Amino acid sequence: MAAPVQRWSCVGKRWVLAYIDGGSRHGRGAAIGFTSRRKRGQSSVAQQPLITAQKSRKGEHEWAAVVGLEIHAQISSNSKLFSGSQVHFAAPPNSLVSFFDASLPGTLPVLNRRCVEAAVMTGLALNCRINKKSLFDRKHYFYADLPAGYQITQQRLPIAVNGSLAYSVCVGKKPSQVSTKTVRIKQIQLEQDSGKSLHDEPRSQTLIDLNRAGVGLLEVVLEPDMSCGEEAASAVRELQLILQALGTSQANMAEGQLRVDANISVHHPGEPLGVRTEVKNLNSARFLAKAIDFEIERQIHELENGRKILNETRSFDYKLGCTMPMRDKEGKQDYRFMPEPNLPPLLLHDTTSLPPGADPQQVINIDWIRERLPELPSETREKLIQQYGMLPEHSFALLNEVGLLEFFQNVIKETRAEPKKVTSWILNIFLGFLKQQNLTVNESPVTPSALAELLNLLDRKAISSSAAKQVFEELWRSKGKTPSQIVSEKKLELMQDQEALERVCHTVMEGHPQVVMDVKRGNPRAINKLIGLVRKATLSRADPTVIKKILERKLSS
Repeated sequence: MAAPVQRWSCVGKRWVLAYIDGGSRHGRGAAIGFTSRRKRGQSSVAQQPLITAQKSRKGEHEWAAVVGLEIHAQISSNSKLFSGSQVHFAAPPNSLVSFFDASLPGTLPVLNRRCVEAAVMTGLALNCRINKKSLFDRKHYFYADLPAGYQITQQRLPIAVNGSLAYSVCVGKKPSQVSTKTVRIKQIQLEQDSGKSLHDEPRSQTLIDLNRAGVGLLEVVLEPDMSCGEEAASAVRELQLILQALGTSQANMAEGQLRVDANISVHHPGEPLGVRTEVKNLNSARFLAKAIDFEIERQIHELENGRKILNETRSFDYKLGCTMPMRDKEGKQDYRFMPEPNLPPLLLHDTTSLPPGADPQQVINIDWIRERLPELPSETREKLIQQYGMLPEHSFALLNEVGLLEFFQNVIKETRAEPKKVTSWILNIFLGFLKQQNLTVNESPVTPSALAELLNLLDRKAISSSAAKQVFEELWRSKGKTPSQIVSEKKLELMQDQEALERVCHTVMEGHPQVVMDVKRGNPRAINKLIGLVRKATLSRADPTVIKKILERKLSS
Protein backbone atom coordinates (compact mmCIF):
# COMPACT_ATOMS: atom_id res chain seq x y z
CA MET A 1 0.00 0.00 0.00
CA ALA A 2 1.35 3.42 -0.96
CA ALA A 3 2.33 5.78 1.81
CA PRO A 4 -0.29 8.43 2.59
CA VAL A 5 0.23 11.89 1.15
CA GLN A 6 0.39 14.49 3.91
CA ARG A 7 0.49 18.28 4.11
CA TRP A 8 1.05 20.86 6.85
CA SER A 9 -0.58 24.26 6.45
CA CYS A 10 -1.55 27.26 8.57
CA VAL A 11 -5.09 28.33 7.68
CA GLY A 12 -5.99 31.49 9.57
CA LYS A 13 -5.34 30.41 13.15
CA ARG A 14 -5.61 26.64 12.43
CA TRP A 15 -2.69 24.36 11.68
CA VAL A 16 -3.93 21.56 9.47
CA LEU A 17 -2.42 18.12 8.82
CA ALA A 18 -4.23 16.58 5.85
CA TYR A 19 -4.08 12.84 4.99
CA ILE A 20 -5.21 12.47 1.44
CA ASP A 21 -5.60 8.69 1.31
CA GLY A 22 -6.32 8.22 5.00
CA GLY A 23 -3.17 6.37 6.05
CA SER A 24 -1.76 6.34 9.56
CA ARG A 25 -0.41 9.64 10.90
CA HIS A 26 3.28 10.35 10.69
CA GLY A 27 5.34 13.50 10.94
CA ARG A 28 6.65 15.26 7.87
CA GLY A 29 9.94 13.80 6.66
CA ALA A 30 12.12 11.43 8.62
CA ALA A 31 11.49 11.08 12.32
CA ILE A 32 13.64 13.30 14.50
CA GLY A 33 14.88 12.25 17.89
CA PHE A 34 14.14 14.89 20.52
CA THR A 35 16.15 14.50 23.70
CA SER A 36 16.06 16.61 26.84
CA ARG A 37 18.74 18.85 28.34
CA ARG A 38 18.53 21.46 31.08
CA LYS A 39 18.74 25.24 31.13
CA ARG A 40 17.26 28.09 33.15
CA GLY A 41 14.28 30.24 32.26
CA GLN A 42 10.56 30.37 32.92
CA SER A 43 7.82 32.22 31.13
CA SER A 44 5.61 34.85 32.73
CA VAL A 45 3.05 34.73 29.89
CA ALA A 46 -0.28 33.16 30.73
CA GLN A 47 -1.75 31.44 27.67
CA GLN A 48 -5.40 32.00 26.85
CA PRO A 49 -7.68 30.27 24.33
CA LEU A 50 -8.04 32.38 21.22
CA ILE A 51 -9.32 29.84 18.66
CA THR A 52 -12.93 29.12 17.81
CA ALA A 53 -13.61 25.46 17.17
CA GLN A 54 -14.58 24.53 13.62
CA LYS A 55 -15.75 21.23 12.20
CA SER A 56 -13.00 19.10 10.69
CA ARG A 57 -13.47 17.87 7.15
CA LYS A 58 -13.05 14.19 6.43
CA GLY A 59 -9.39 13.28 6.00
CA GLU A 60 -8.20 16.43 7.74
CA HIS A 61 -7.03 17.01 11.31
CA GLU A 62 -7.03 20.53 12.74
CA TRP A 63 -4.68 22.05 15.27
CA ALA A 64 -4.64 25.51 16.76
CA ALA A 65 -1.30 27.11 17.66
CA VAL A 66 -0.88 29.67 20.44
CA VAL A 67 2.17 31.94 20.51
CA GLY A 68 3.15 34.52 23.12
CA LEU A 69 6.36 36.55 23.26
CA GLU A 70 8.63 38.08 25.87
CA ILE A 71 10.89 40.71 24.33
CA HIS A 72 13.93 42.23 26.03
CA ALA A 73 15.05 45.56 24.57
CA GLN A 74 18.26 47.22 25.73
CA ILE A 75 17.57 50.84 26.67
CA SER A 76 19.56 53.51 24.82
CA SER A 77 21.38 55.10 27.72
CA ASN A 78 24.95 56.20 28.36
CA SER A 79 25.00 54.42 31.72
CA LYS A 80 23.51 51.34 33.34
CA LEU A 81 20.16 51.05 35.12
CA PHE A 82 21.45 51.35 38.70
CA SER A 83 25.09 52.42 38.35
CA GLY A 84 27.18 55.03 36.56
CA SER A 85 29.10 52.50 34.46
CA GLN A 86 29.13 53.31 30.76
CA VAL A 87 27.42 51.17 28.13
CA HIS A 88 29.40 50.30 24.99
CA PHE A 89 29.04 47.35 22.63
CA ALA A 90 32.17 45.21 22.13
CA ALA A 91 34.21 46.97 24.85
CA PRO A 92 37.14 44.93 26.28
CA PRO A 93 35.86 42.29 28.76
CA ASN A 94 35.16 43.56 32.29
CA SER A 95 36.22 47.11 31.43
CA LEU A 96 32.80 48.67 32.20
CA VAL A 97 32.06 47.25 35.64
CA SER A 98 31.35 49.31 38.75
CA PHE A 99 31.47 48.06 42.34
CA PHE A 100 27.66 47.78 42.27
CA ASP A 101 27.71 45.76 39.00
CA ALA A 102 30.15 43.33 40.63
CA SER A 103 27.87 43.19 43.70
CA LEU A 104 30.51 44.20 46.23
CA PRO A 105 29.15 44.47 49.79
CA GLY A 106 27.81 47.88 50.82
CA THR A 107 27.04 49.14 47.31
CA LEU A 108 23.55 50.54 46.65
CA PRO A 109 21.50 51.06 43.46
CA VAL A 110 20.82 54.56 42.09
CA LEU A 111 17.99 54.60 39.53
CA ASN A 112 18.84 56.00 36.08
CA ARG A 113 16.31 58.74 35.14
CA ARG A 114 16.87 58.20 31.41
CA CYS A 115 15.80 54.54 31.69
CA VAL A 116 12.57 55.49 33.46
CA GLU A 117 11.75 58.11 30.81
CA ALA A 118 12.43 55.55 28.08
CA ALA A 119 10.04 53.08 29.73
CA VAL A 120 7.29 55.71 30.03
CA MET A 121 7.76 56.85 26.42
CA THR A 122 7.62 53.25 25.15
CA GLY A 123 4.52 52.53 27.21
CA LEU A 124 2.72 55.60 25.84
CA ALA A 125 3.65 54.70 22.24
CA LEU A 126 2.24 51.20 22.80
CA ASN A 127 -1.07 52.47 24.22
CA CYS A 128 -0.28 51.28 27.74
CA ARG A 129 -1.61 52.58 31.02
CA ILE A 130 1.32 54.10 32.92
CA ASN A 131 1.30 53.24 36.60
CA LYS A 132 2.02 56.34 38.67
CA LYS A 133 3.38 54.01 41.33
CA SER A 134 5.52 51.02 40.42
CA LEU A 135 7.69 48.73 42.54
CA PHE A 136 11.01 46.96 42.18
CA ASP A 137 11.53 43.33 43.17
CA ARG A 138 14.35 40.85 43.54
CA LYS A 139 14.16 37.71 41.41
CA HIS A 140 16.58 35.13 42.80
CA TYR A 141 18.52 32.64 40.75
CA PHE A 142 22.13 31.60 40.90
CA TYR A 143 24.43 31.75 37.90
CA ALA A 144 28.02 32.83 37.51
CA ASP A 145 27.09 35.78 35.29
CA LEU A 146 24.69 37.15 37.94
CA PRO A 147 27.07 38.08 40.78
CA ALA A 148 24.39 39.31 43.22
CA GLY A 149 22.43 36.05 42.98
CA TYR A 150 19.31 38.01 42.07
CA GLN A 151 18.00 40.33 39.37
CA ILE A 152 16.23 43.61 40.12
CA THR A 153 12.99 43.62 38.10
CA GLN A 154 9.32 44.64 38.40
CA GLN A 155 7.23 41.55 39.07
CA ARG A 156 4.36 42.84 41.23
CA LEU A 157 3.66 46.31 39.87
CA PRO A 158 5.40 47.16 36.58
CA ILE A 159 5.72 50.63 35.10
CA ALA A 160 3.23 50.07 32.23
CA VAL A 161 0.35 47.63 31.63
CA ASN A 162 -2.52 46.80 29.26
CA GLY A 163 -1.26 48.10 25.92
CA SER A 164 -1.59 47.01 22.31
CA LEU A 165 0.61 46.73 19.23
CA ALA A 166 -0.83 46.87 15.71
CA TYR A 167 1.21 45.16 13.00
CA SER A 168 0.70 44.11 9.39
CA VAL A 169 1.13 40.64 7.99
CA CYS A 170 0.96 39.37 4.41
CA VAL A 171 -2.14 37.20 3.87
CA GLY A 172 -1.64 36.26 0.21
CA LYS A 173 0.99 35.66 -2.42
CA LYS A 174 1.04 39.31 -3.50
CA PRO A 175 2.85 41.92 -1.34
CA SER A 176 -0.22 44.14 -1.57
CA GLN A 177 -2.38 41.55 0.22
CA VAL A 178 -1.75 42.84 3.75
CA SER A 179 -3.89 42.44 6.86
CA THR A 180 -3.55 44.53 10.03
CA LYS A 181 -3.65 42.62 13.30
CA THR A 182 -3.32 43.62 16.94
CA VAL A 183 -1.56 41.87 19.80
CA ARG A 184 -2.24 42.81 23.42
CA ILE A 185 0.62 43.91 25.63
CA LYS A 186 0.40 42.51 29.15
CA GLN A 187 3.09 44.71 30.69
CA ILE A 188 6.35 46.60 30.25
CA GLN A 189 8.85 46.41 33.09
CA LEU A 190 12.29 47.74 33.89
CA GLU A 191 14.97 45.23 34.82
CA GLN A 192 18.71 44.58 34.86
CA ASP A 193 20.54 42.53 32.27
CA SER A 194 22.90 39.79 33.41
CA GLY A 195 26.56 39.37 32.49
CA LYS A 196 27.78 37.13 29.72
CA SER A 197 29.26 33.65 29.97
CA LEU A 198 31.92 32.87 27.36
CA HIS A 199 32.44 29.13 26.96
CA ASP A 200 35.98 28.10 25.98
CA GLU A 201 35.36 24.49 24.95
CA PRO A 202 38.96 23.56 23.94
CA ARG A 203 40.14 24.52 27.44
CA SER A 204 37.00 23.23 29.16
CA GLN A 205 36.41 26.49 30.98
CA THR A 206 33.88 29.29 31.12
CA LEU A 207 34.88 32.96 31.34
CA ILE A 208 32.64 35.72 32.70
CA ASP A 209 32.29 39.20 31.19
CA LEU A 210 30.31 41.59 33.43
CA ASN A 211 30.24 44.54 30.99
CA ARG A 212 26.57 43.76 30.28
CA ALA A 213 25.67 43.18 33.94
CA GLY A 214 23.28 45.89 35.11
CA VAL A 215 22.50 47.32 31.67
CA GLY A 216 18.91 48.61 31.61
CA LEU A 217 16.31 46.47 29.83
CA LEU A 218 12.69 46.96 28.87
CA GLU A 219 10.84 43.65 29.06
CA VAL A 220 7.77 43.81 26.84
CA VAL A 221 5.39 40.88 27.46
CA LEU A 222 2.99 40.18 24.57
CA GLU A 223 -0.13 38.17 25.25
CA PRO A 224 -0.53 34.89 23.28
CA ASP A 225 -2.60 36.44 20.49
CA MET A 226 -0.47 35.06 17.63
CA SER A 227 -0.66 31.74 15.86
CA CYS A 228 2.40 31.36 13.61
CA GLY A 229 5.96 32.49 13.06
CA GLU A 230 5.12 35.09 10.42
CA GLU A 231 2.76 36.94 12.78
CA ALA A 232 5.31 36.90 15.60
CA ALA A 233 8.13 38.14 13.35
CA SER A 234 5.93 40.94 11.97
CA ALA A 235 4.97 42.06 15.49
CA VAL A 236 8.61 42.08 16.63
CA ARG A 237 9.70 44.01 13.53
CA GLU A 238 7.01 46.64 14.15
CA LEU A 239 8.06 46.95 17.79
CA GLN A 240 11.68 47.30 16.66
CA LEU A 241 10.72 50.20 14.35
CA ILE A 242 8.75 51.90 17.15
CA LEU A 243 11.65 51.64 19.61
CA GLN A 244 14.04 53.06 17.01
CA ALA A 245 11.65 55.91 16.15
CA LEU A 246 11.30 56.76 19.85
CA GLY A 247 15.05 56.50 20.44
CA THR A 248 14.41 54.37 23.52
CA SER A 249 16.40 51.46 22.10
CA GLN A 250 18.61 50.96 19.07
CA ALA A 251 17.00 47.50 18.94
CA ASN A 252 19.86 46.06 16.90
CA MET A 253 19.18 42.33 17.06
CA ALA A 254 22.62 41.45 15.68
CA GLU A 255 24.22 43.15 18.70
CA GLY A 256 21.84 41.53 21.20
CA GLN A 257 19.93 44.75 21.87
CA LEU A 258 16.64 43.01 21.14
CA ARG A 259 16.17 39.41 22.25
CA VAL A 260 12.98 37.37 22.04
CA ASP A 261 11.66 34.38 23.99
CA ALA A 262 8.70 32.60 22.36
CA ASN A 263 6.11 30.52 24.26
CA ILE A 264 4.40 27.99 21.98
CA SER A 265 1.69 25.37 22.38
CA VAL A 266 -0.82 23.53 20.18
CA HIS A 267 -4.27 22.10 20.82
CA HIS A 268 -7.42 21.04 19.01
CA PRO A 269 -9.85 23.97 18.49
CA GLY A 270 -12.40 24.01 21.29
CA GLU A 271 -10.26 21.92 23.63
CA PRO A 272 -8.05 23.07 26.56
CA LEU A 273 -4.68 24.57 25.72
CA GLY A 274 -1.74 22.24 25.34
CA VAL A 275 1.53 22.10 27.26
CA ARG A 276 3.79 24.92 26.15
CA THR A 277 7.48 25.10 25.43
CA GLU A 278 9.68 28.18 25.49
CA VAL A 279 12.28 28.91 22.81
CA LYS A 280 14.89 31.25 24.29
CA ASN A 281 17.12 34.07 23.08
CA LEU A 282 16.10 34.48 19.45
CA ASN A 283 18.01 37.41 17.96
CA SER A 284 16.64 37.58 14.42
CA ALA A 285 13.09 38.08 13.14
CA ARG A 286 13.72 35.50 10.42
CA PHE A 287 15.00 32.91 12.90
CA LEU A 288 12.08 33.73 15.22
CA ALA A 289 9.59 32.85 12.48
CA LYS A 290 11.46 29.65 11.58
CA ALA A 291 11.82 28.56 15.22
CA ILE A 292 8.11 29.05 15.98
CA ASP A 293 6.91 27.27 12.85
CA PHE A 294 9.29 24.38 13.44
CA GLU A 295 8.21 24.07 17.06
CA ILE A 296 4.52 24.08 16.11
CA GLU A 297 5.09 21.29 13.60
CA ARG A 298 7.28 19.37 16.06
CA GLN A 299 4.58 19.47 18.73
CA ILE A 300 1.90 18.37 16.27
CA HIS A 301 4.19 15.55 15.11
CA GLU A 302 4.75 14.39 18.69
CA LEU A 303 1.06 14.46 19.60
CA GLU A 304 -0.03 12.76 16.38
CA ASN A 305 2.35 9.91 17.23
CA GLY A 306 0.96 9.46 20.73
CA ARG A 307 3.77 11.16 22.60
CA LYS A 308 3.56 13.98 25.15
CA ILE A 309 4.87 17.53 24.98
CA LEU A 310 7.27 18.36 27.80
CA ASN A 311 7.12 21.72 29.54
CA GLU A 312 10.70 22.67 28.68
CA THR A 313 13.01 25.41 27.49
CA ARG A 314 14.47 24.97 24.01
CA SER A 315 16.96 26.80 21.80
CA PHE A 316 16.93 27.26 18.03
CA ASP A 317 19.80 25.90 15.95
CA TYR A 318 19.75 28.16 12.88
CA LYS A 319 22.18 25.91 10.98
CA LEU A 320 19.97 22.84 11.35
CA GLY A 321 16.72 24.86 11.28
CA CYS A 322 15.30 23.11 14.34
CA THR A 323 14.79 23.64 18.07
CA MET A 324 16.84 21.70 20.61
CA PRO A 325 15.97 20.91 24.26
CA MET A 326 17.88 22.86 26.91
CA ARG A 327 16.07 22.45 30.23
CA ASP A 328 12.81 20.86 31.36
CA LYS A 329 10.44 22.82 33.58
CA GLU A 330 8.74 19.94 35.35
CA GLY A 331 10.15 21.14 38.66
CA LYS A 332 9.02 24.75 38.74
CA GLN A 333 11.86 27.05 39.80
CA ASP A 334 11.21 29.15 42.89
CA TYR A 335 12.54 32.63 42.17
CA ARG A 336 11.66 33.75 45.71
CA PHE A 337 10.41 37.16 44.59
CA MET A 338 10.68 39.77 47.31
CA PRO A 339 10.48 43.60 47.42
CA GLU A 340 13.79 45.31 46.62
CA PRO A 341 14.70 46.82 50.03
CA ASN A 342 17.18 49.37 48.64
CA LEU A 343 14.77 51.07 46.22
CA PRO A 344 11.64 52.98 47.28
CA PRO A 345 8.46 52.89 45.12
CA LEU A 346 8.90 54.67 41.77
CA LEU A 347 6.44 57.59 41.73
CA LEU A 348 5.46 59.30 38.48
CA HIS A 349 3.23 62.33 37.97
CA ASP A 350 0.98 63.93 35.39
CA THR A 351 0.01 67.59 35.11
CA THR A 352 -2.80 67.24 37.63
CA SER A 353 -0.76 65.44 40.30
CA LEU A 354 2.52 67.36 39.93
CA PRO A 355 3.56 68.71 43.34
CA PRO A 356 3.60 72.57 43.52
CA GLY A 357 7.10 73.97 43.07
CA ALA A 358 8.55 70.54 42.23
CA ASP A 359 12.01 70.50 40.68
CA PRO A 360 11.60 69.22 37.07
CA GLN A 361 14.89 67.34 37.46
CA GLN A 362 13.52 65.41 40.44
CA VAL A 363 10.14 64.32 39.03
CA ILE A 364 8.97 62.66 35.82
CA ASN A 365 5.89 64.18 34.18
CA ILE A 366 3.98 61.65 32.05
CA ASP A 367 2.09 64.37 30.14
CA TRP A 368 5.33 66.19 29.31
CA ILE A 369 6.70 62.97 27.76
CA ARG A 370 3.41 62.33 25.91
CA GLU A 371 3.55 65.77 24.27
CA ARG A 372 7.04 65.03 22.94
CA LEU A 373 6.34 61.65 21.38
CA PRO A 374 7.80 61.57 17.85
CA GLU A 375 5.97 60.40 14.74
CA LEU A 376 5.47 56.64 14.92
CA PRO A 377 6.11 54.26 11.99
CA SER A 378 2.39 53.71 11.28
CA GLU A 379 1.90 57.48 10.98
CA THR A 380 4.96 57.82 8.74
CA ARG A 381 3.71 55.09 6.40
CA GLU A 382 0.29 56.72 6.14
CA LYS A 383 1.93 60.07 5.37
CA LEU A 384 4.04 58.51 2.59
CA ILE A 385 0.95 56.96 1.02
CA GLN A 386 -1.01 60.21 1.17
CA GLN A 387 1.81 62.56 0.14
CA TYR A 388 3.44 60.56 -2.65
CA GLY A 389 0.68 58.16 -3.73
CA MET A 390 2.95 55.31 -2.63
CA LEU A 391 1.80 51.70 -2.46
CA PRO A 392 1.47 50.41 1.13
CA GLU A 393 4.08 47.69 0.54
CA HIS A 394 6.56 50.32 -0.67
CA SER A 395 6.02 52.39 2.48
CA PHE A 396 6.80 49.29 4.57
CA ALA A 397 9.96 48.61 2.55
CA LEU A 398 11.25 52.17 3.05
CA LEU A 399 10.82 51.96 6.82
CA ASN A 400 12.08 48.42 7.25
CA GLU A 401 15.66 49.28 6.23
CA VAL A 402 17.46 51.56 8.68
CA GLY A 403 18.24 54.92 7.06
CA LEU A 404 16.39 54.19 3.81
CA LEU A 405 13.50 56.59 4.48
CA GLU A 406 15.90 59.45 5.19
CA PHE A 407 17.81 58.60 1.99
CA PHE A 408 14.53 58.68 0.02
CA GLN A 409 13.50 62.02 1.50
CA ASN A 410 16.89 63.58 0.68
CA VAL A 411 16.65 62.39 -2.94
CA ILE A 412 13.11 63.78 -3.23
CA LYS A 413 14.33 67.21 -2.07
CA GLU A 414 16.93 67.44 -4.85
CA THR A 415 15.24 65.87 -7.86
CA ARG A 416 12.48 66.83 -10.29
CA ALA A 417 11.68 63.18 -10.98
CA GLU A 418 8.30 61.79 -10.01
CA PRO A 419 8.14 60.22 -6.51
CA LYS A 420 7.01 56.97 -8.11
CA LYS A 421 10.23 56.81 -10.17
CA VAL A 422 12.36 57.73 -7.14
CA THR A 423 10.71 54.97 -5.11
CA SER A 424 11.28 52.42 -7.87
CA TRP A 425 14.97 53.29 -8.23
CA ILE A 426 15.62 53.20 -4.48
CA LEU A 427 13.77 49.95 -3.78
CA ASN A 428 14.78 48.02 -6.89
CA ILE A 429 18.22 49.26 -7.90
CA PHE A 430 19.77 51.05 -4.92
CA LEU A 431 18.54 48.55 -2.32
CA GLY A 432 19.49 45.66 -4.61
CA PHE A 433 23.11 46.87 -4.77
CA LEU A 434 23.18 47.25 -0.97
CA LYS A 435 21.97 43.67 -0.49
CA GLN A 436 24.52 42.29 -2.98
CA GLN A 437 27.38 44.02 -1.18
CA ASN A 438 25.92 43.39 2.31
CA LEU A 439 26.10 47.12 3.12
CA THR A 440 23.91 49.40 5.21
CA VAL A 441 22.39 52.57 3.78
CA ASN A 442 24.97 54.69 5.62
CA GLU A 443 27.78 52.68 4.00
CA SER A 444 26.53 53.28 0.46
CA PRO A 445 29.08 54.83 -1.96
CA VAL A 446 26.19 56.53 -3.78
CA THR A 447 24.91 59.65 -2.00
CA PRO A 448 21.34 61.00 -2.18
CA SER A 449 22.65 64.02 -4.15
CA ALA A 450 24.31 61.77 -6.74
CA LEU A 451 21.18 59.69 -7.24
CA ALA A 452 19.04 62.85 -7.45
CA GLU A 453 21.34 64.25 -10.18
CA LEU A 454 21.14 60.97 -12.09
CA LEU A 455 17.33 60.96 -11.91
CA ASN A 456 17.29 64.57 -13.12
CA LEU A 457 19.31 63.56 -16.20
CA LEU A 458 16.87 60.74 -16.82
CA ASP A 459 13.84 62.97 -16.23
CA ARG A 460 14.89 65.56 -18.84
CA LYS A 461 15.71 62.73 -21.30
CA ALA A 462 19.41 63.53 -21.42
CA ILE A 463 20.12 59.77 -21.04
CA SER A 464 18.18 56.56 -21.56
CA SER A 465 17.08 54.16 -18.83
CA SER A 466 19.78 51.64 -19.75
CA ALA A 467 22.41 54.39 -19.77
CA ALA A 468 21.19 55.55 -16.35
CA LYS A 469 21.82 52.06 -14.98
CA GLN A 470 25.33 52.11 -16.45
CA VAL A 471 25.94 55.47 -14.76
CA PHE A 472 24.66 54.10 -11.45
CA GLU A 473 27.02 51.12 -11.66
CA GLU A 474 29.92 53.50 -12.35
CA LEU A 475 28.86 55.71 -9.42
CA TRP A 476 28.95 52.64 -7.18
CA ARG A 477 32.48 51.76 -8.33
CA SER A 478 33.98 55.25 -8.72
CA LYS A 479 33.41 57.29 -5.60
CA GLY A 480 33.85 61.02 -6.18
CA LYS A 481 32.59 61.24 -9.75
CA THR A 482 29.29 62.95 -10.56
CA PRO A 483 26.68 61.45 -12.92
CA SER A 484 27.27 64.28 -15.44
CA GLN A 485 31.01 63.54 -15.53
CA ILE A 486 30.38 59.83 -16.11
CA VAL A 487 27.87 60.55 -18.89
CA SER A 488 30.36 62.88 -20.59
CA GLU A 489 33.34 60.50 -20.23
CA LYS A 490 31.45 57.48 -21.55
CA LYS A 491 29.45 59.46 -24.15
CA LEU A 492 26.12 58.16 -22.89
CA GLU A 493 24.03 61.23 -23.87
CA LEU A 494 20.92 60.55 -25.92
CA MET A 495 21.22 61.46 -29.59
CA GLN A 496 19.60 64.82 -30.17
CA ASP A 497 20.29 64.87 -33.94
CA GLN A 498 17.03 63.62 -35.46
CA GLU A 499 18.43 63.42 -39.03
CA ALA A 500 21.39 61.33 -37.90
CA LEU A 501 19.08 58.93 -36.06
CA GLU A 502 16.88 58.61 -39.17
CA ARG A 503 19.93 57.70 -41.23
CA VAL A 504 20.88 55.00 -38.71
CA CYS A 505 17.32 53.60 -38.85
CA HIS A 506 17.42 53.59 -42.66
CA THR A 507 20.77 51.77 -42.67
CA VAL A 508 19.51 49.12 -40.22
CA MET A 509 16.36 48.51 -42.30
CA GLU A 510 18.41 48.14 -45.48
CA GLY A 511 20.75 45.70 -43.77
CA HIS A 512 17.94 43.48 -42.46
CA PRO A 513 15.31 43.10 -45.20
CA GLN A 514 13.93 39.85 -43.75
CA VAL A 515 13.11 41.52 -40.43
CA VAL A 516 11.45 44.41 -42.30
CA MET A 517 9.38 41.85 -44.25
CA ASP A 518 8.34 40.15 -40.97
CA VAL A 519 7.12 43.50 -39.63
CA LYS A 520 5.07 44.14 -42.75
CA ARG A 521 3.56 40.66 -42.45
CA GLY A 522 2.23 41.58 -39.02
CA ASN A 523 4.83 40.00 -36.69
CA PRO A 524 4.64 42.29 -33.59
CA ARG A 525 8.02 41.11 -32.24
CA ALA A 526 9.95 41.95 -35.38
CA ILE A 527 9.86 45.71 -34.80
CA ASN A 528 11.41 45.18 -31.36
CA LYS A 529 14.33 43.46 -33.06
CA LEU A 530 14.79 46.48 -35.33
CA ILE A 531 14.69 48.80 -32.29
CA GLY A 532 17.34 46.69 -30.60
CA LEU A 533 19.57 46.80 -33.69
CA VAL A 534 19.26 50.61 -33.90
CA ARG A 535 20.10 50.98 -30.21
CA LYS A 536 23.10 48.75 -30.67
CA ALA A 537 24.26 50.85 -33.61
CA THR A 538 23.90 54.03 -31.53
CA LEU A 539 25.58 52.48 -28.44
CA SER A 540 22.27 52.74 -26.55
CA ARG A 541 22.28 56.51 -26.96
CA ALA A 542 18.93 56.67 -28.76
CA ASP A 543 15.54 56.81 -27.07
CA PRO A 544 13.59 53.59 -27.89
CA THR A 545 10.31 55.54 -28.12
CA VAL A 546 11.76 57.92 -30.73
CA ILE A 547 13.32 54.99 -32.64
CA LYS A 548 9.96 53.22 -32.79
CA LYS A 549 8.21 56.29 -34.18
CA ILE A 550 10.82 56.71 -36.91
CA LEU A 551 10.69 53.01 -37.86
CA GLU A 552 6.88 52.95 -37.97
CA ARG A 553 6.84 56.03 -40.19
CA LYS A 554 9.42 54.56 -42.60
CA LEU A 555 7.69 51.17 -42.69
CA SER A 556 4.30 52.69 -43.49
CA SER A 557 5.67 54.90 -46.30
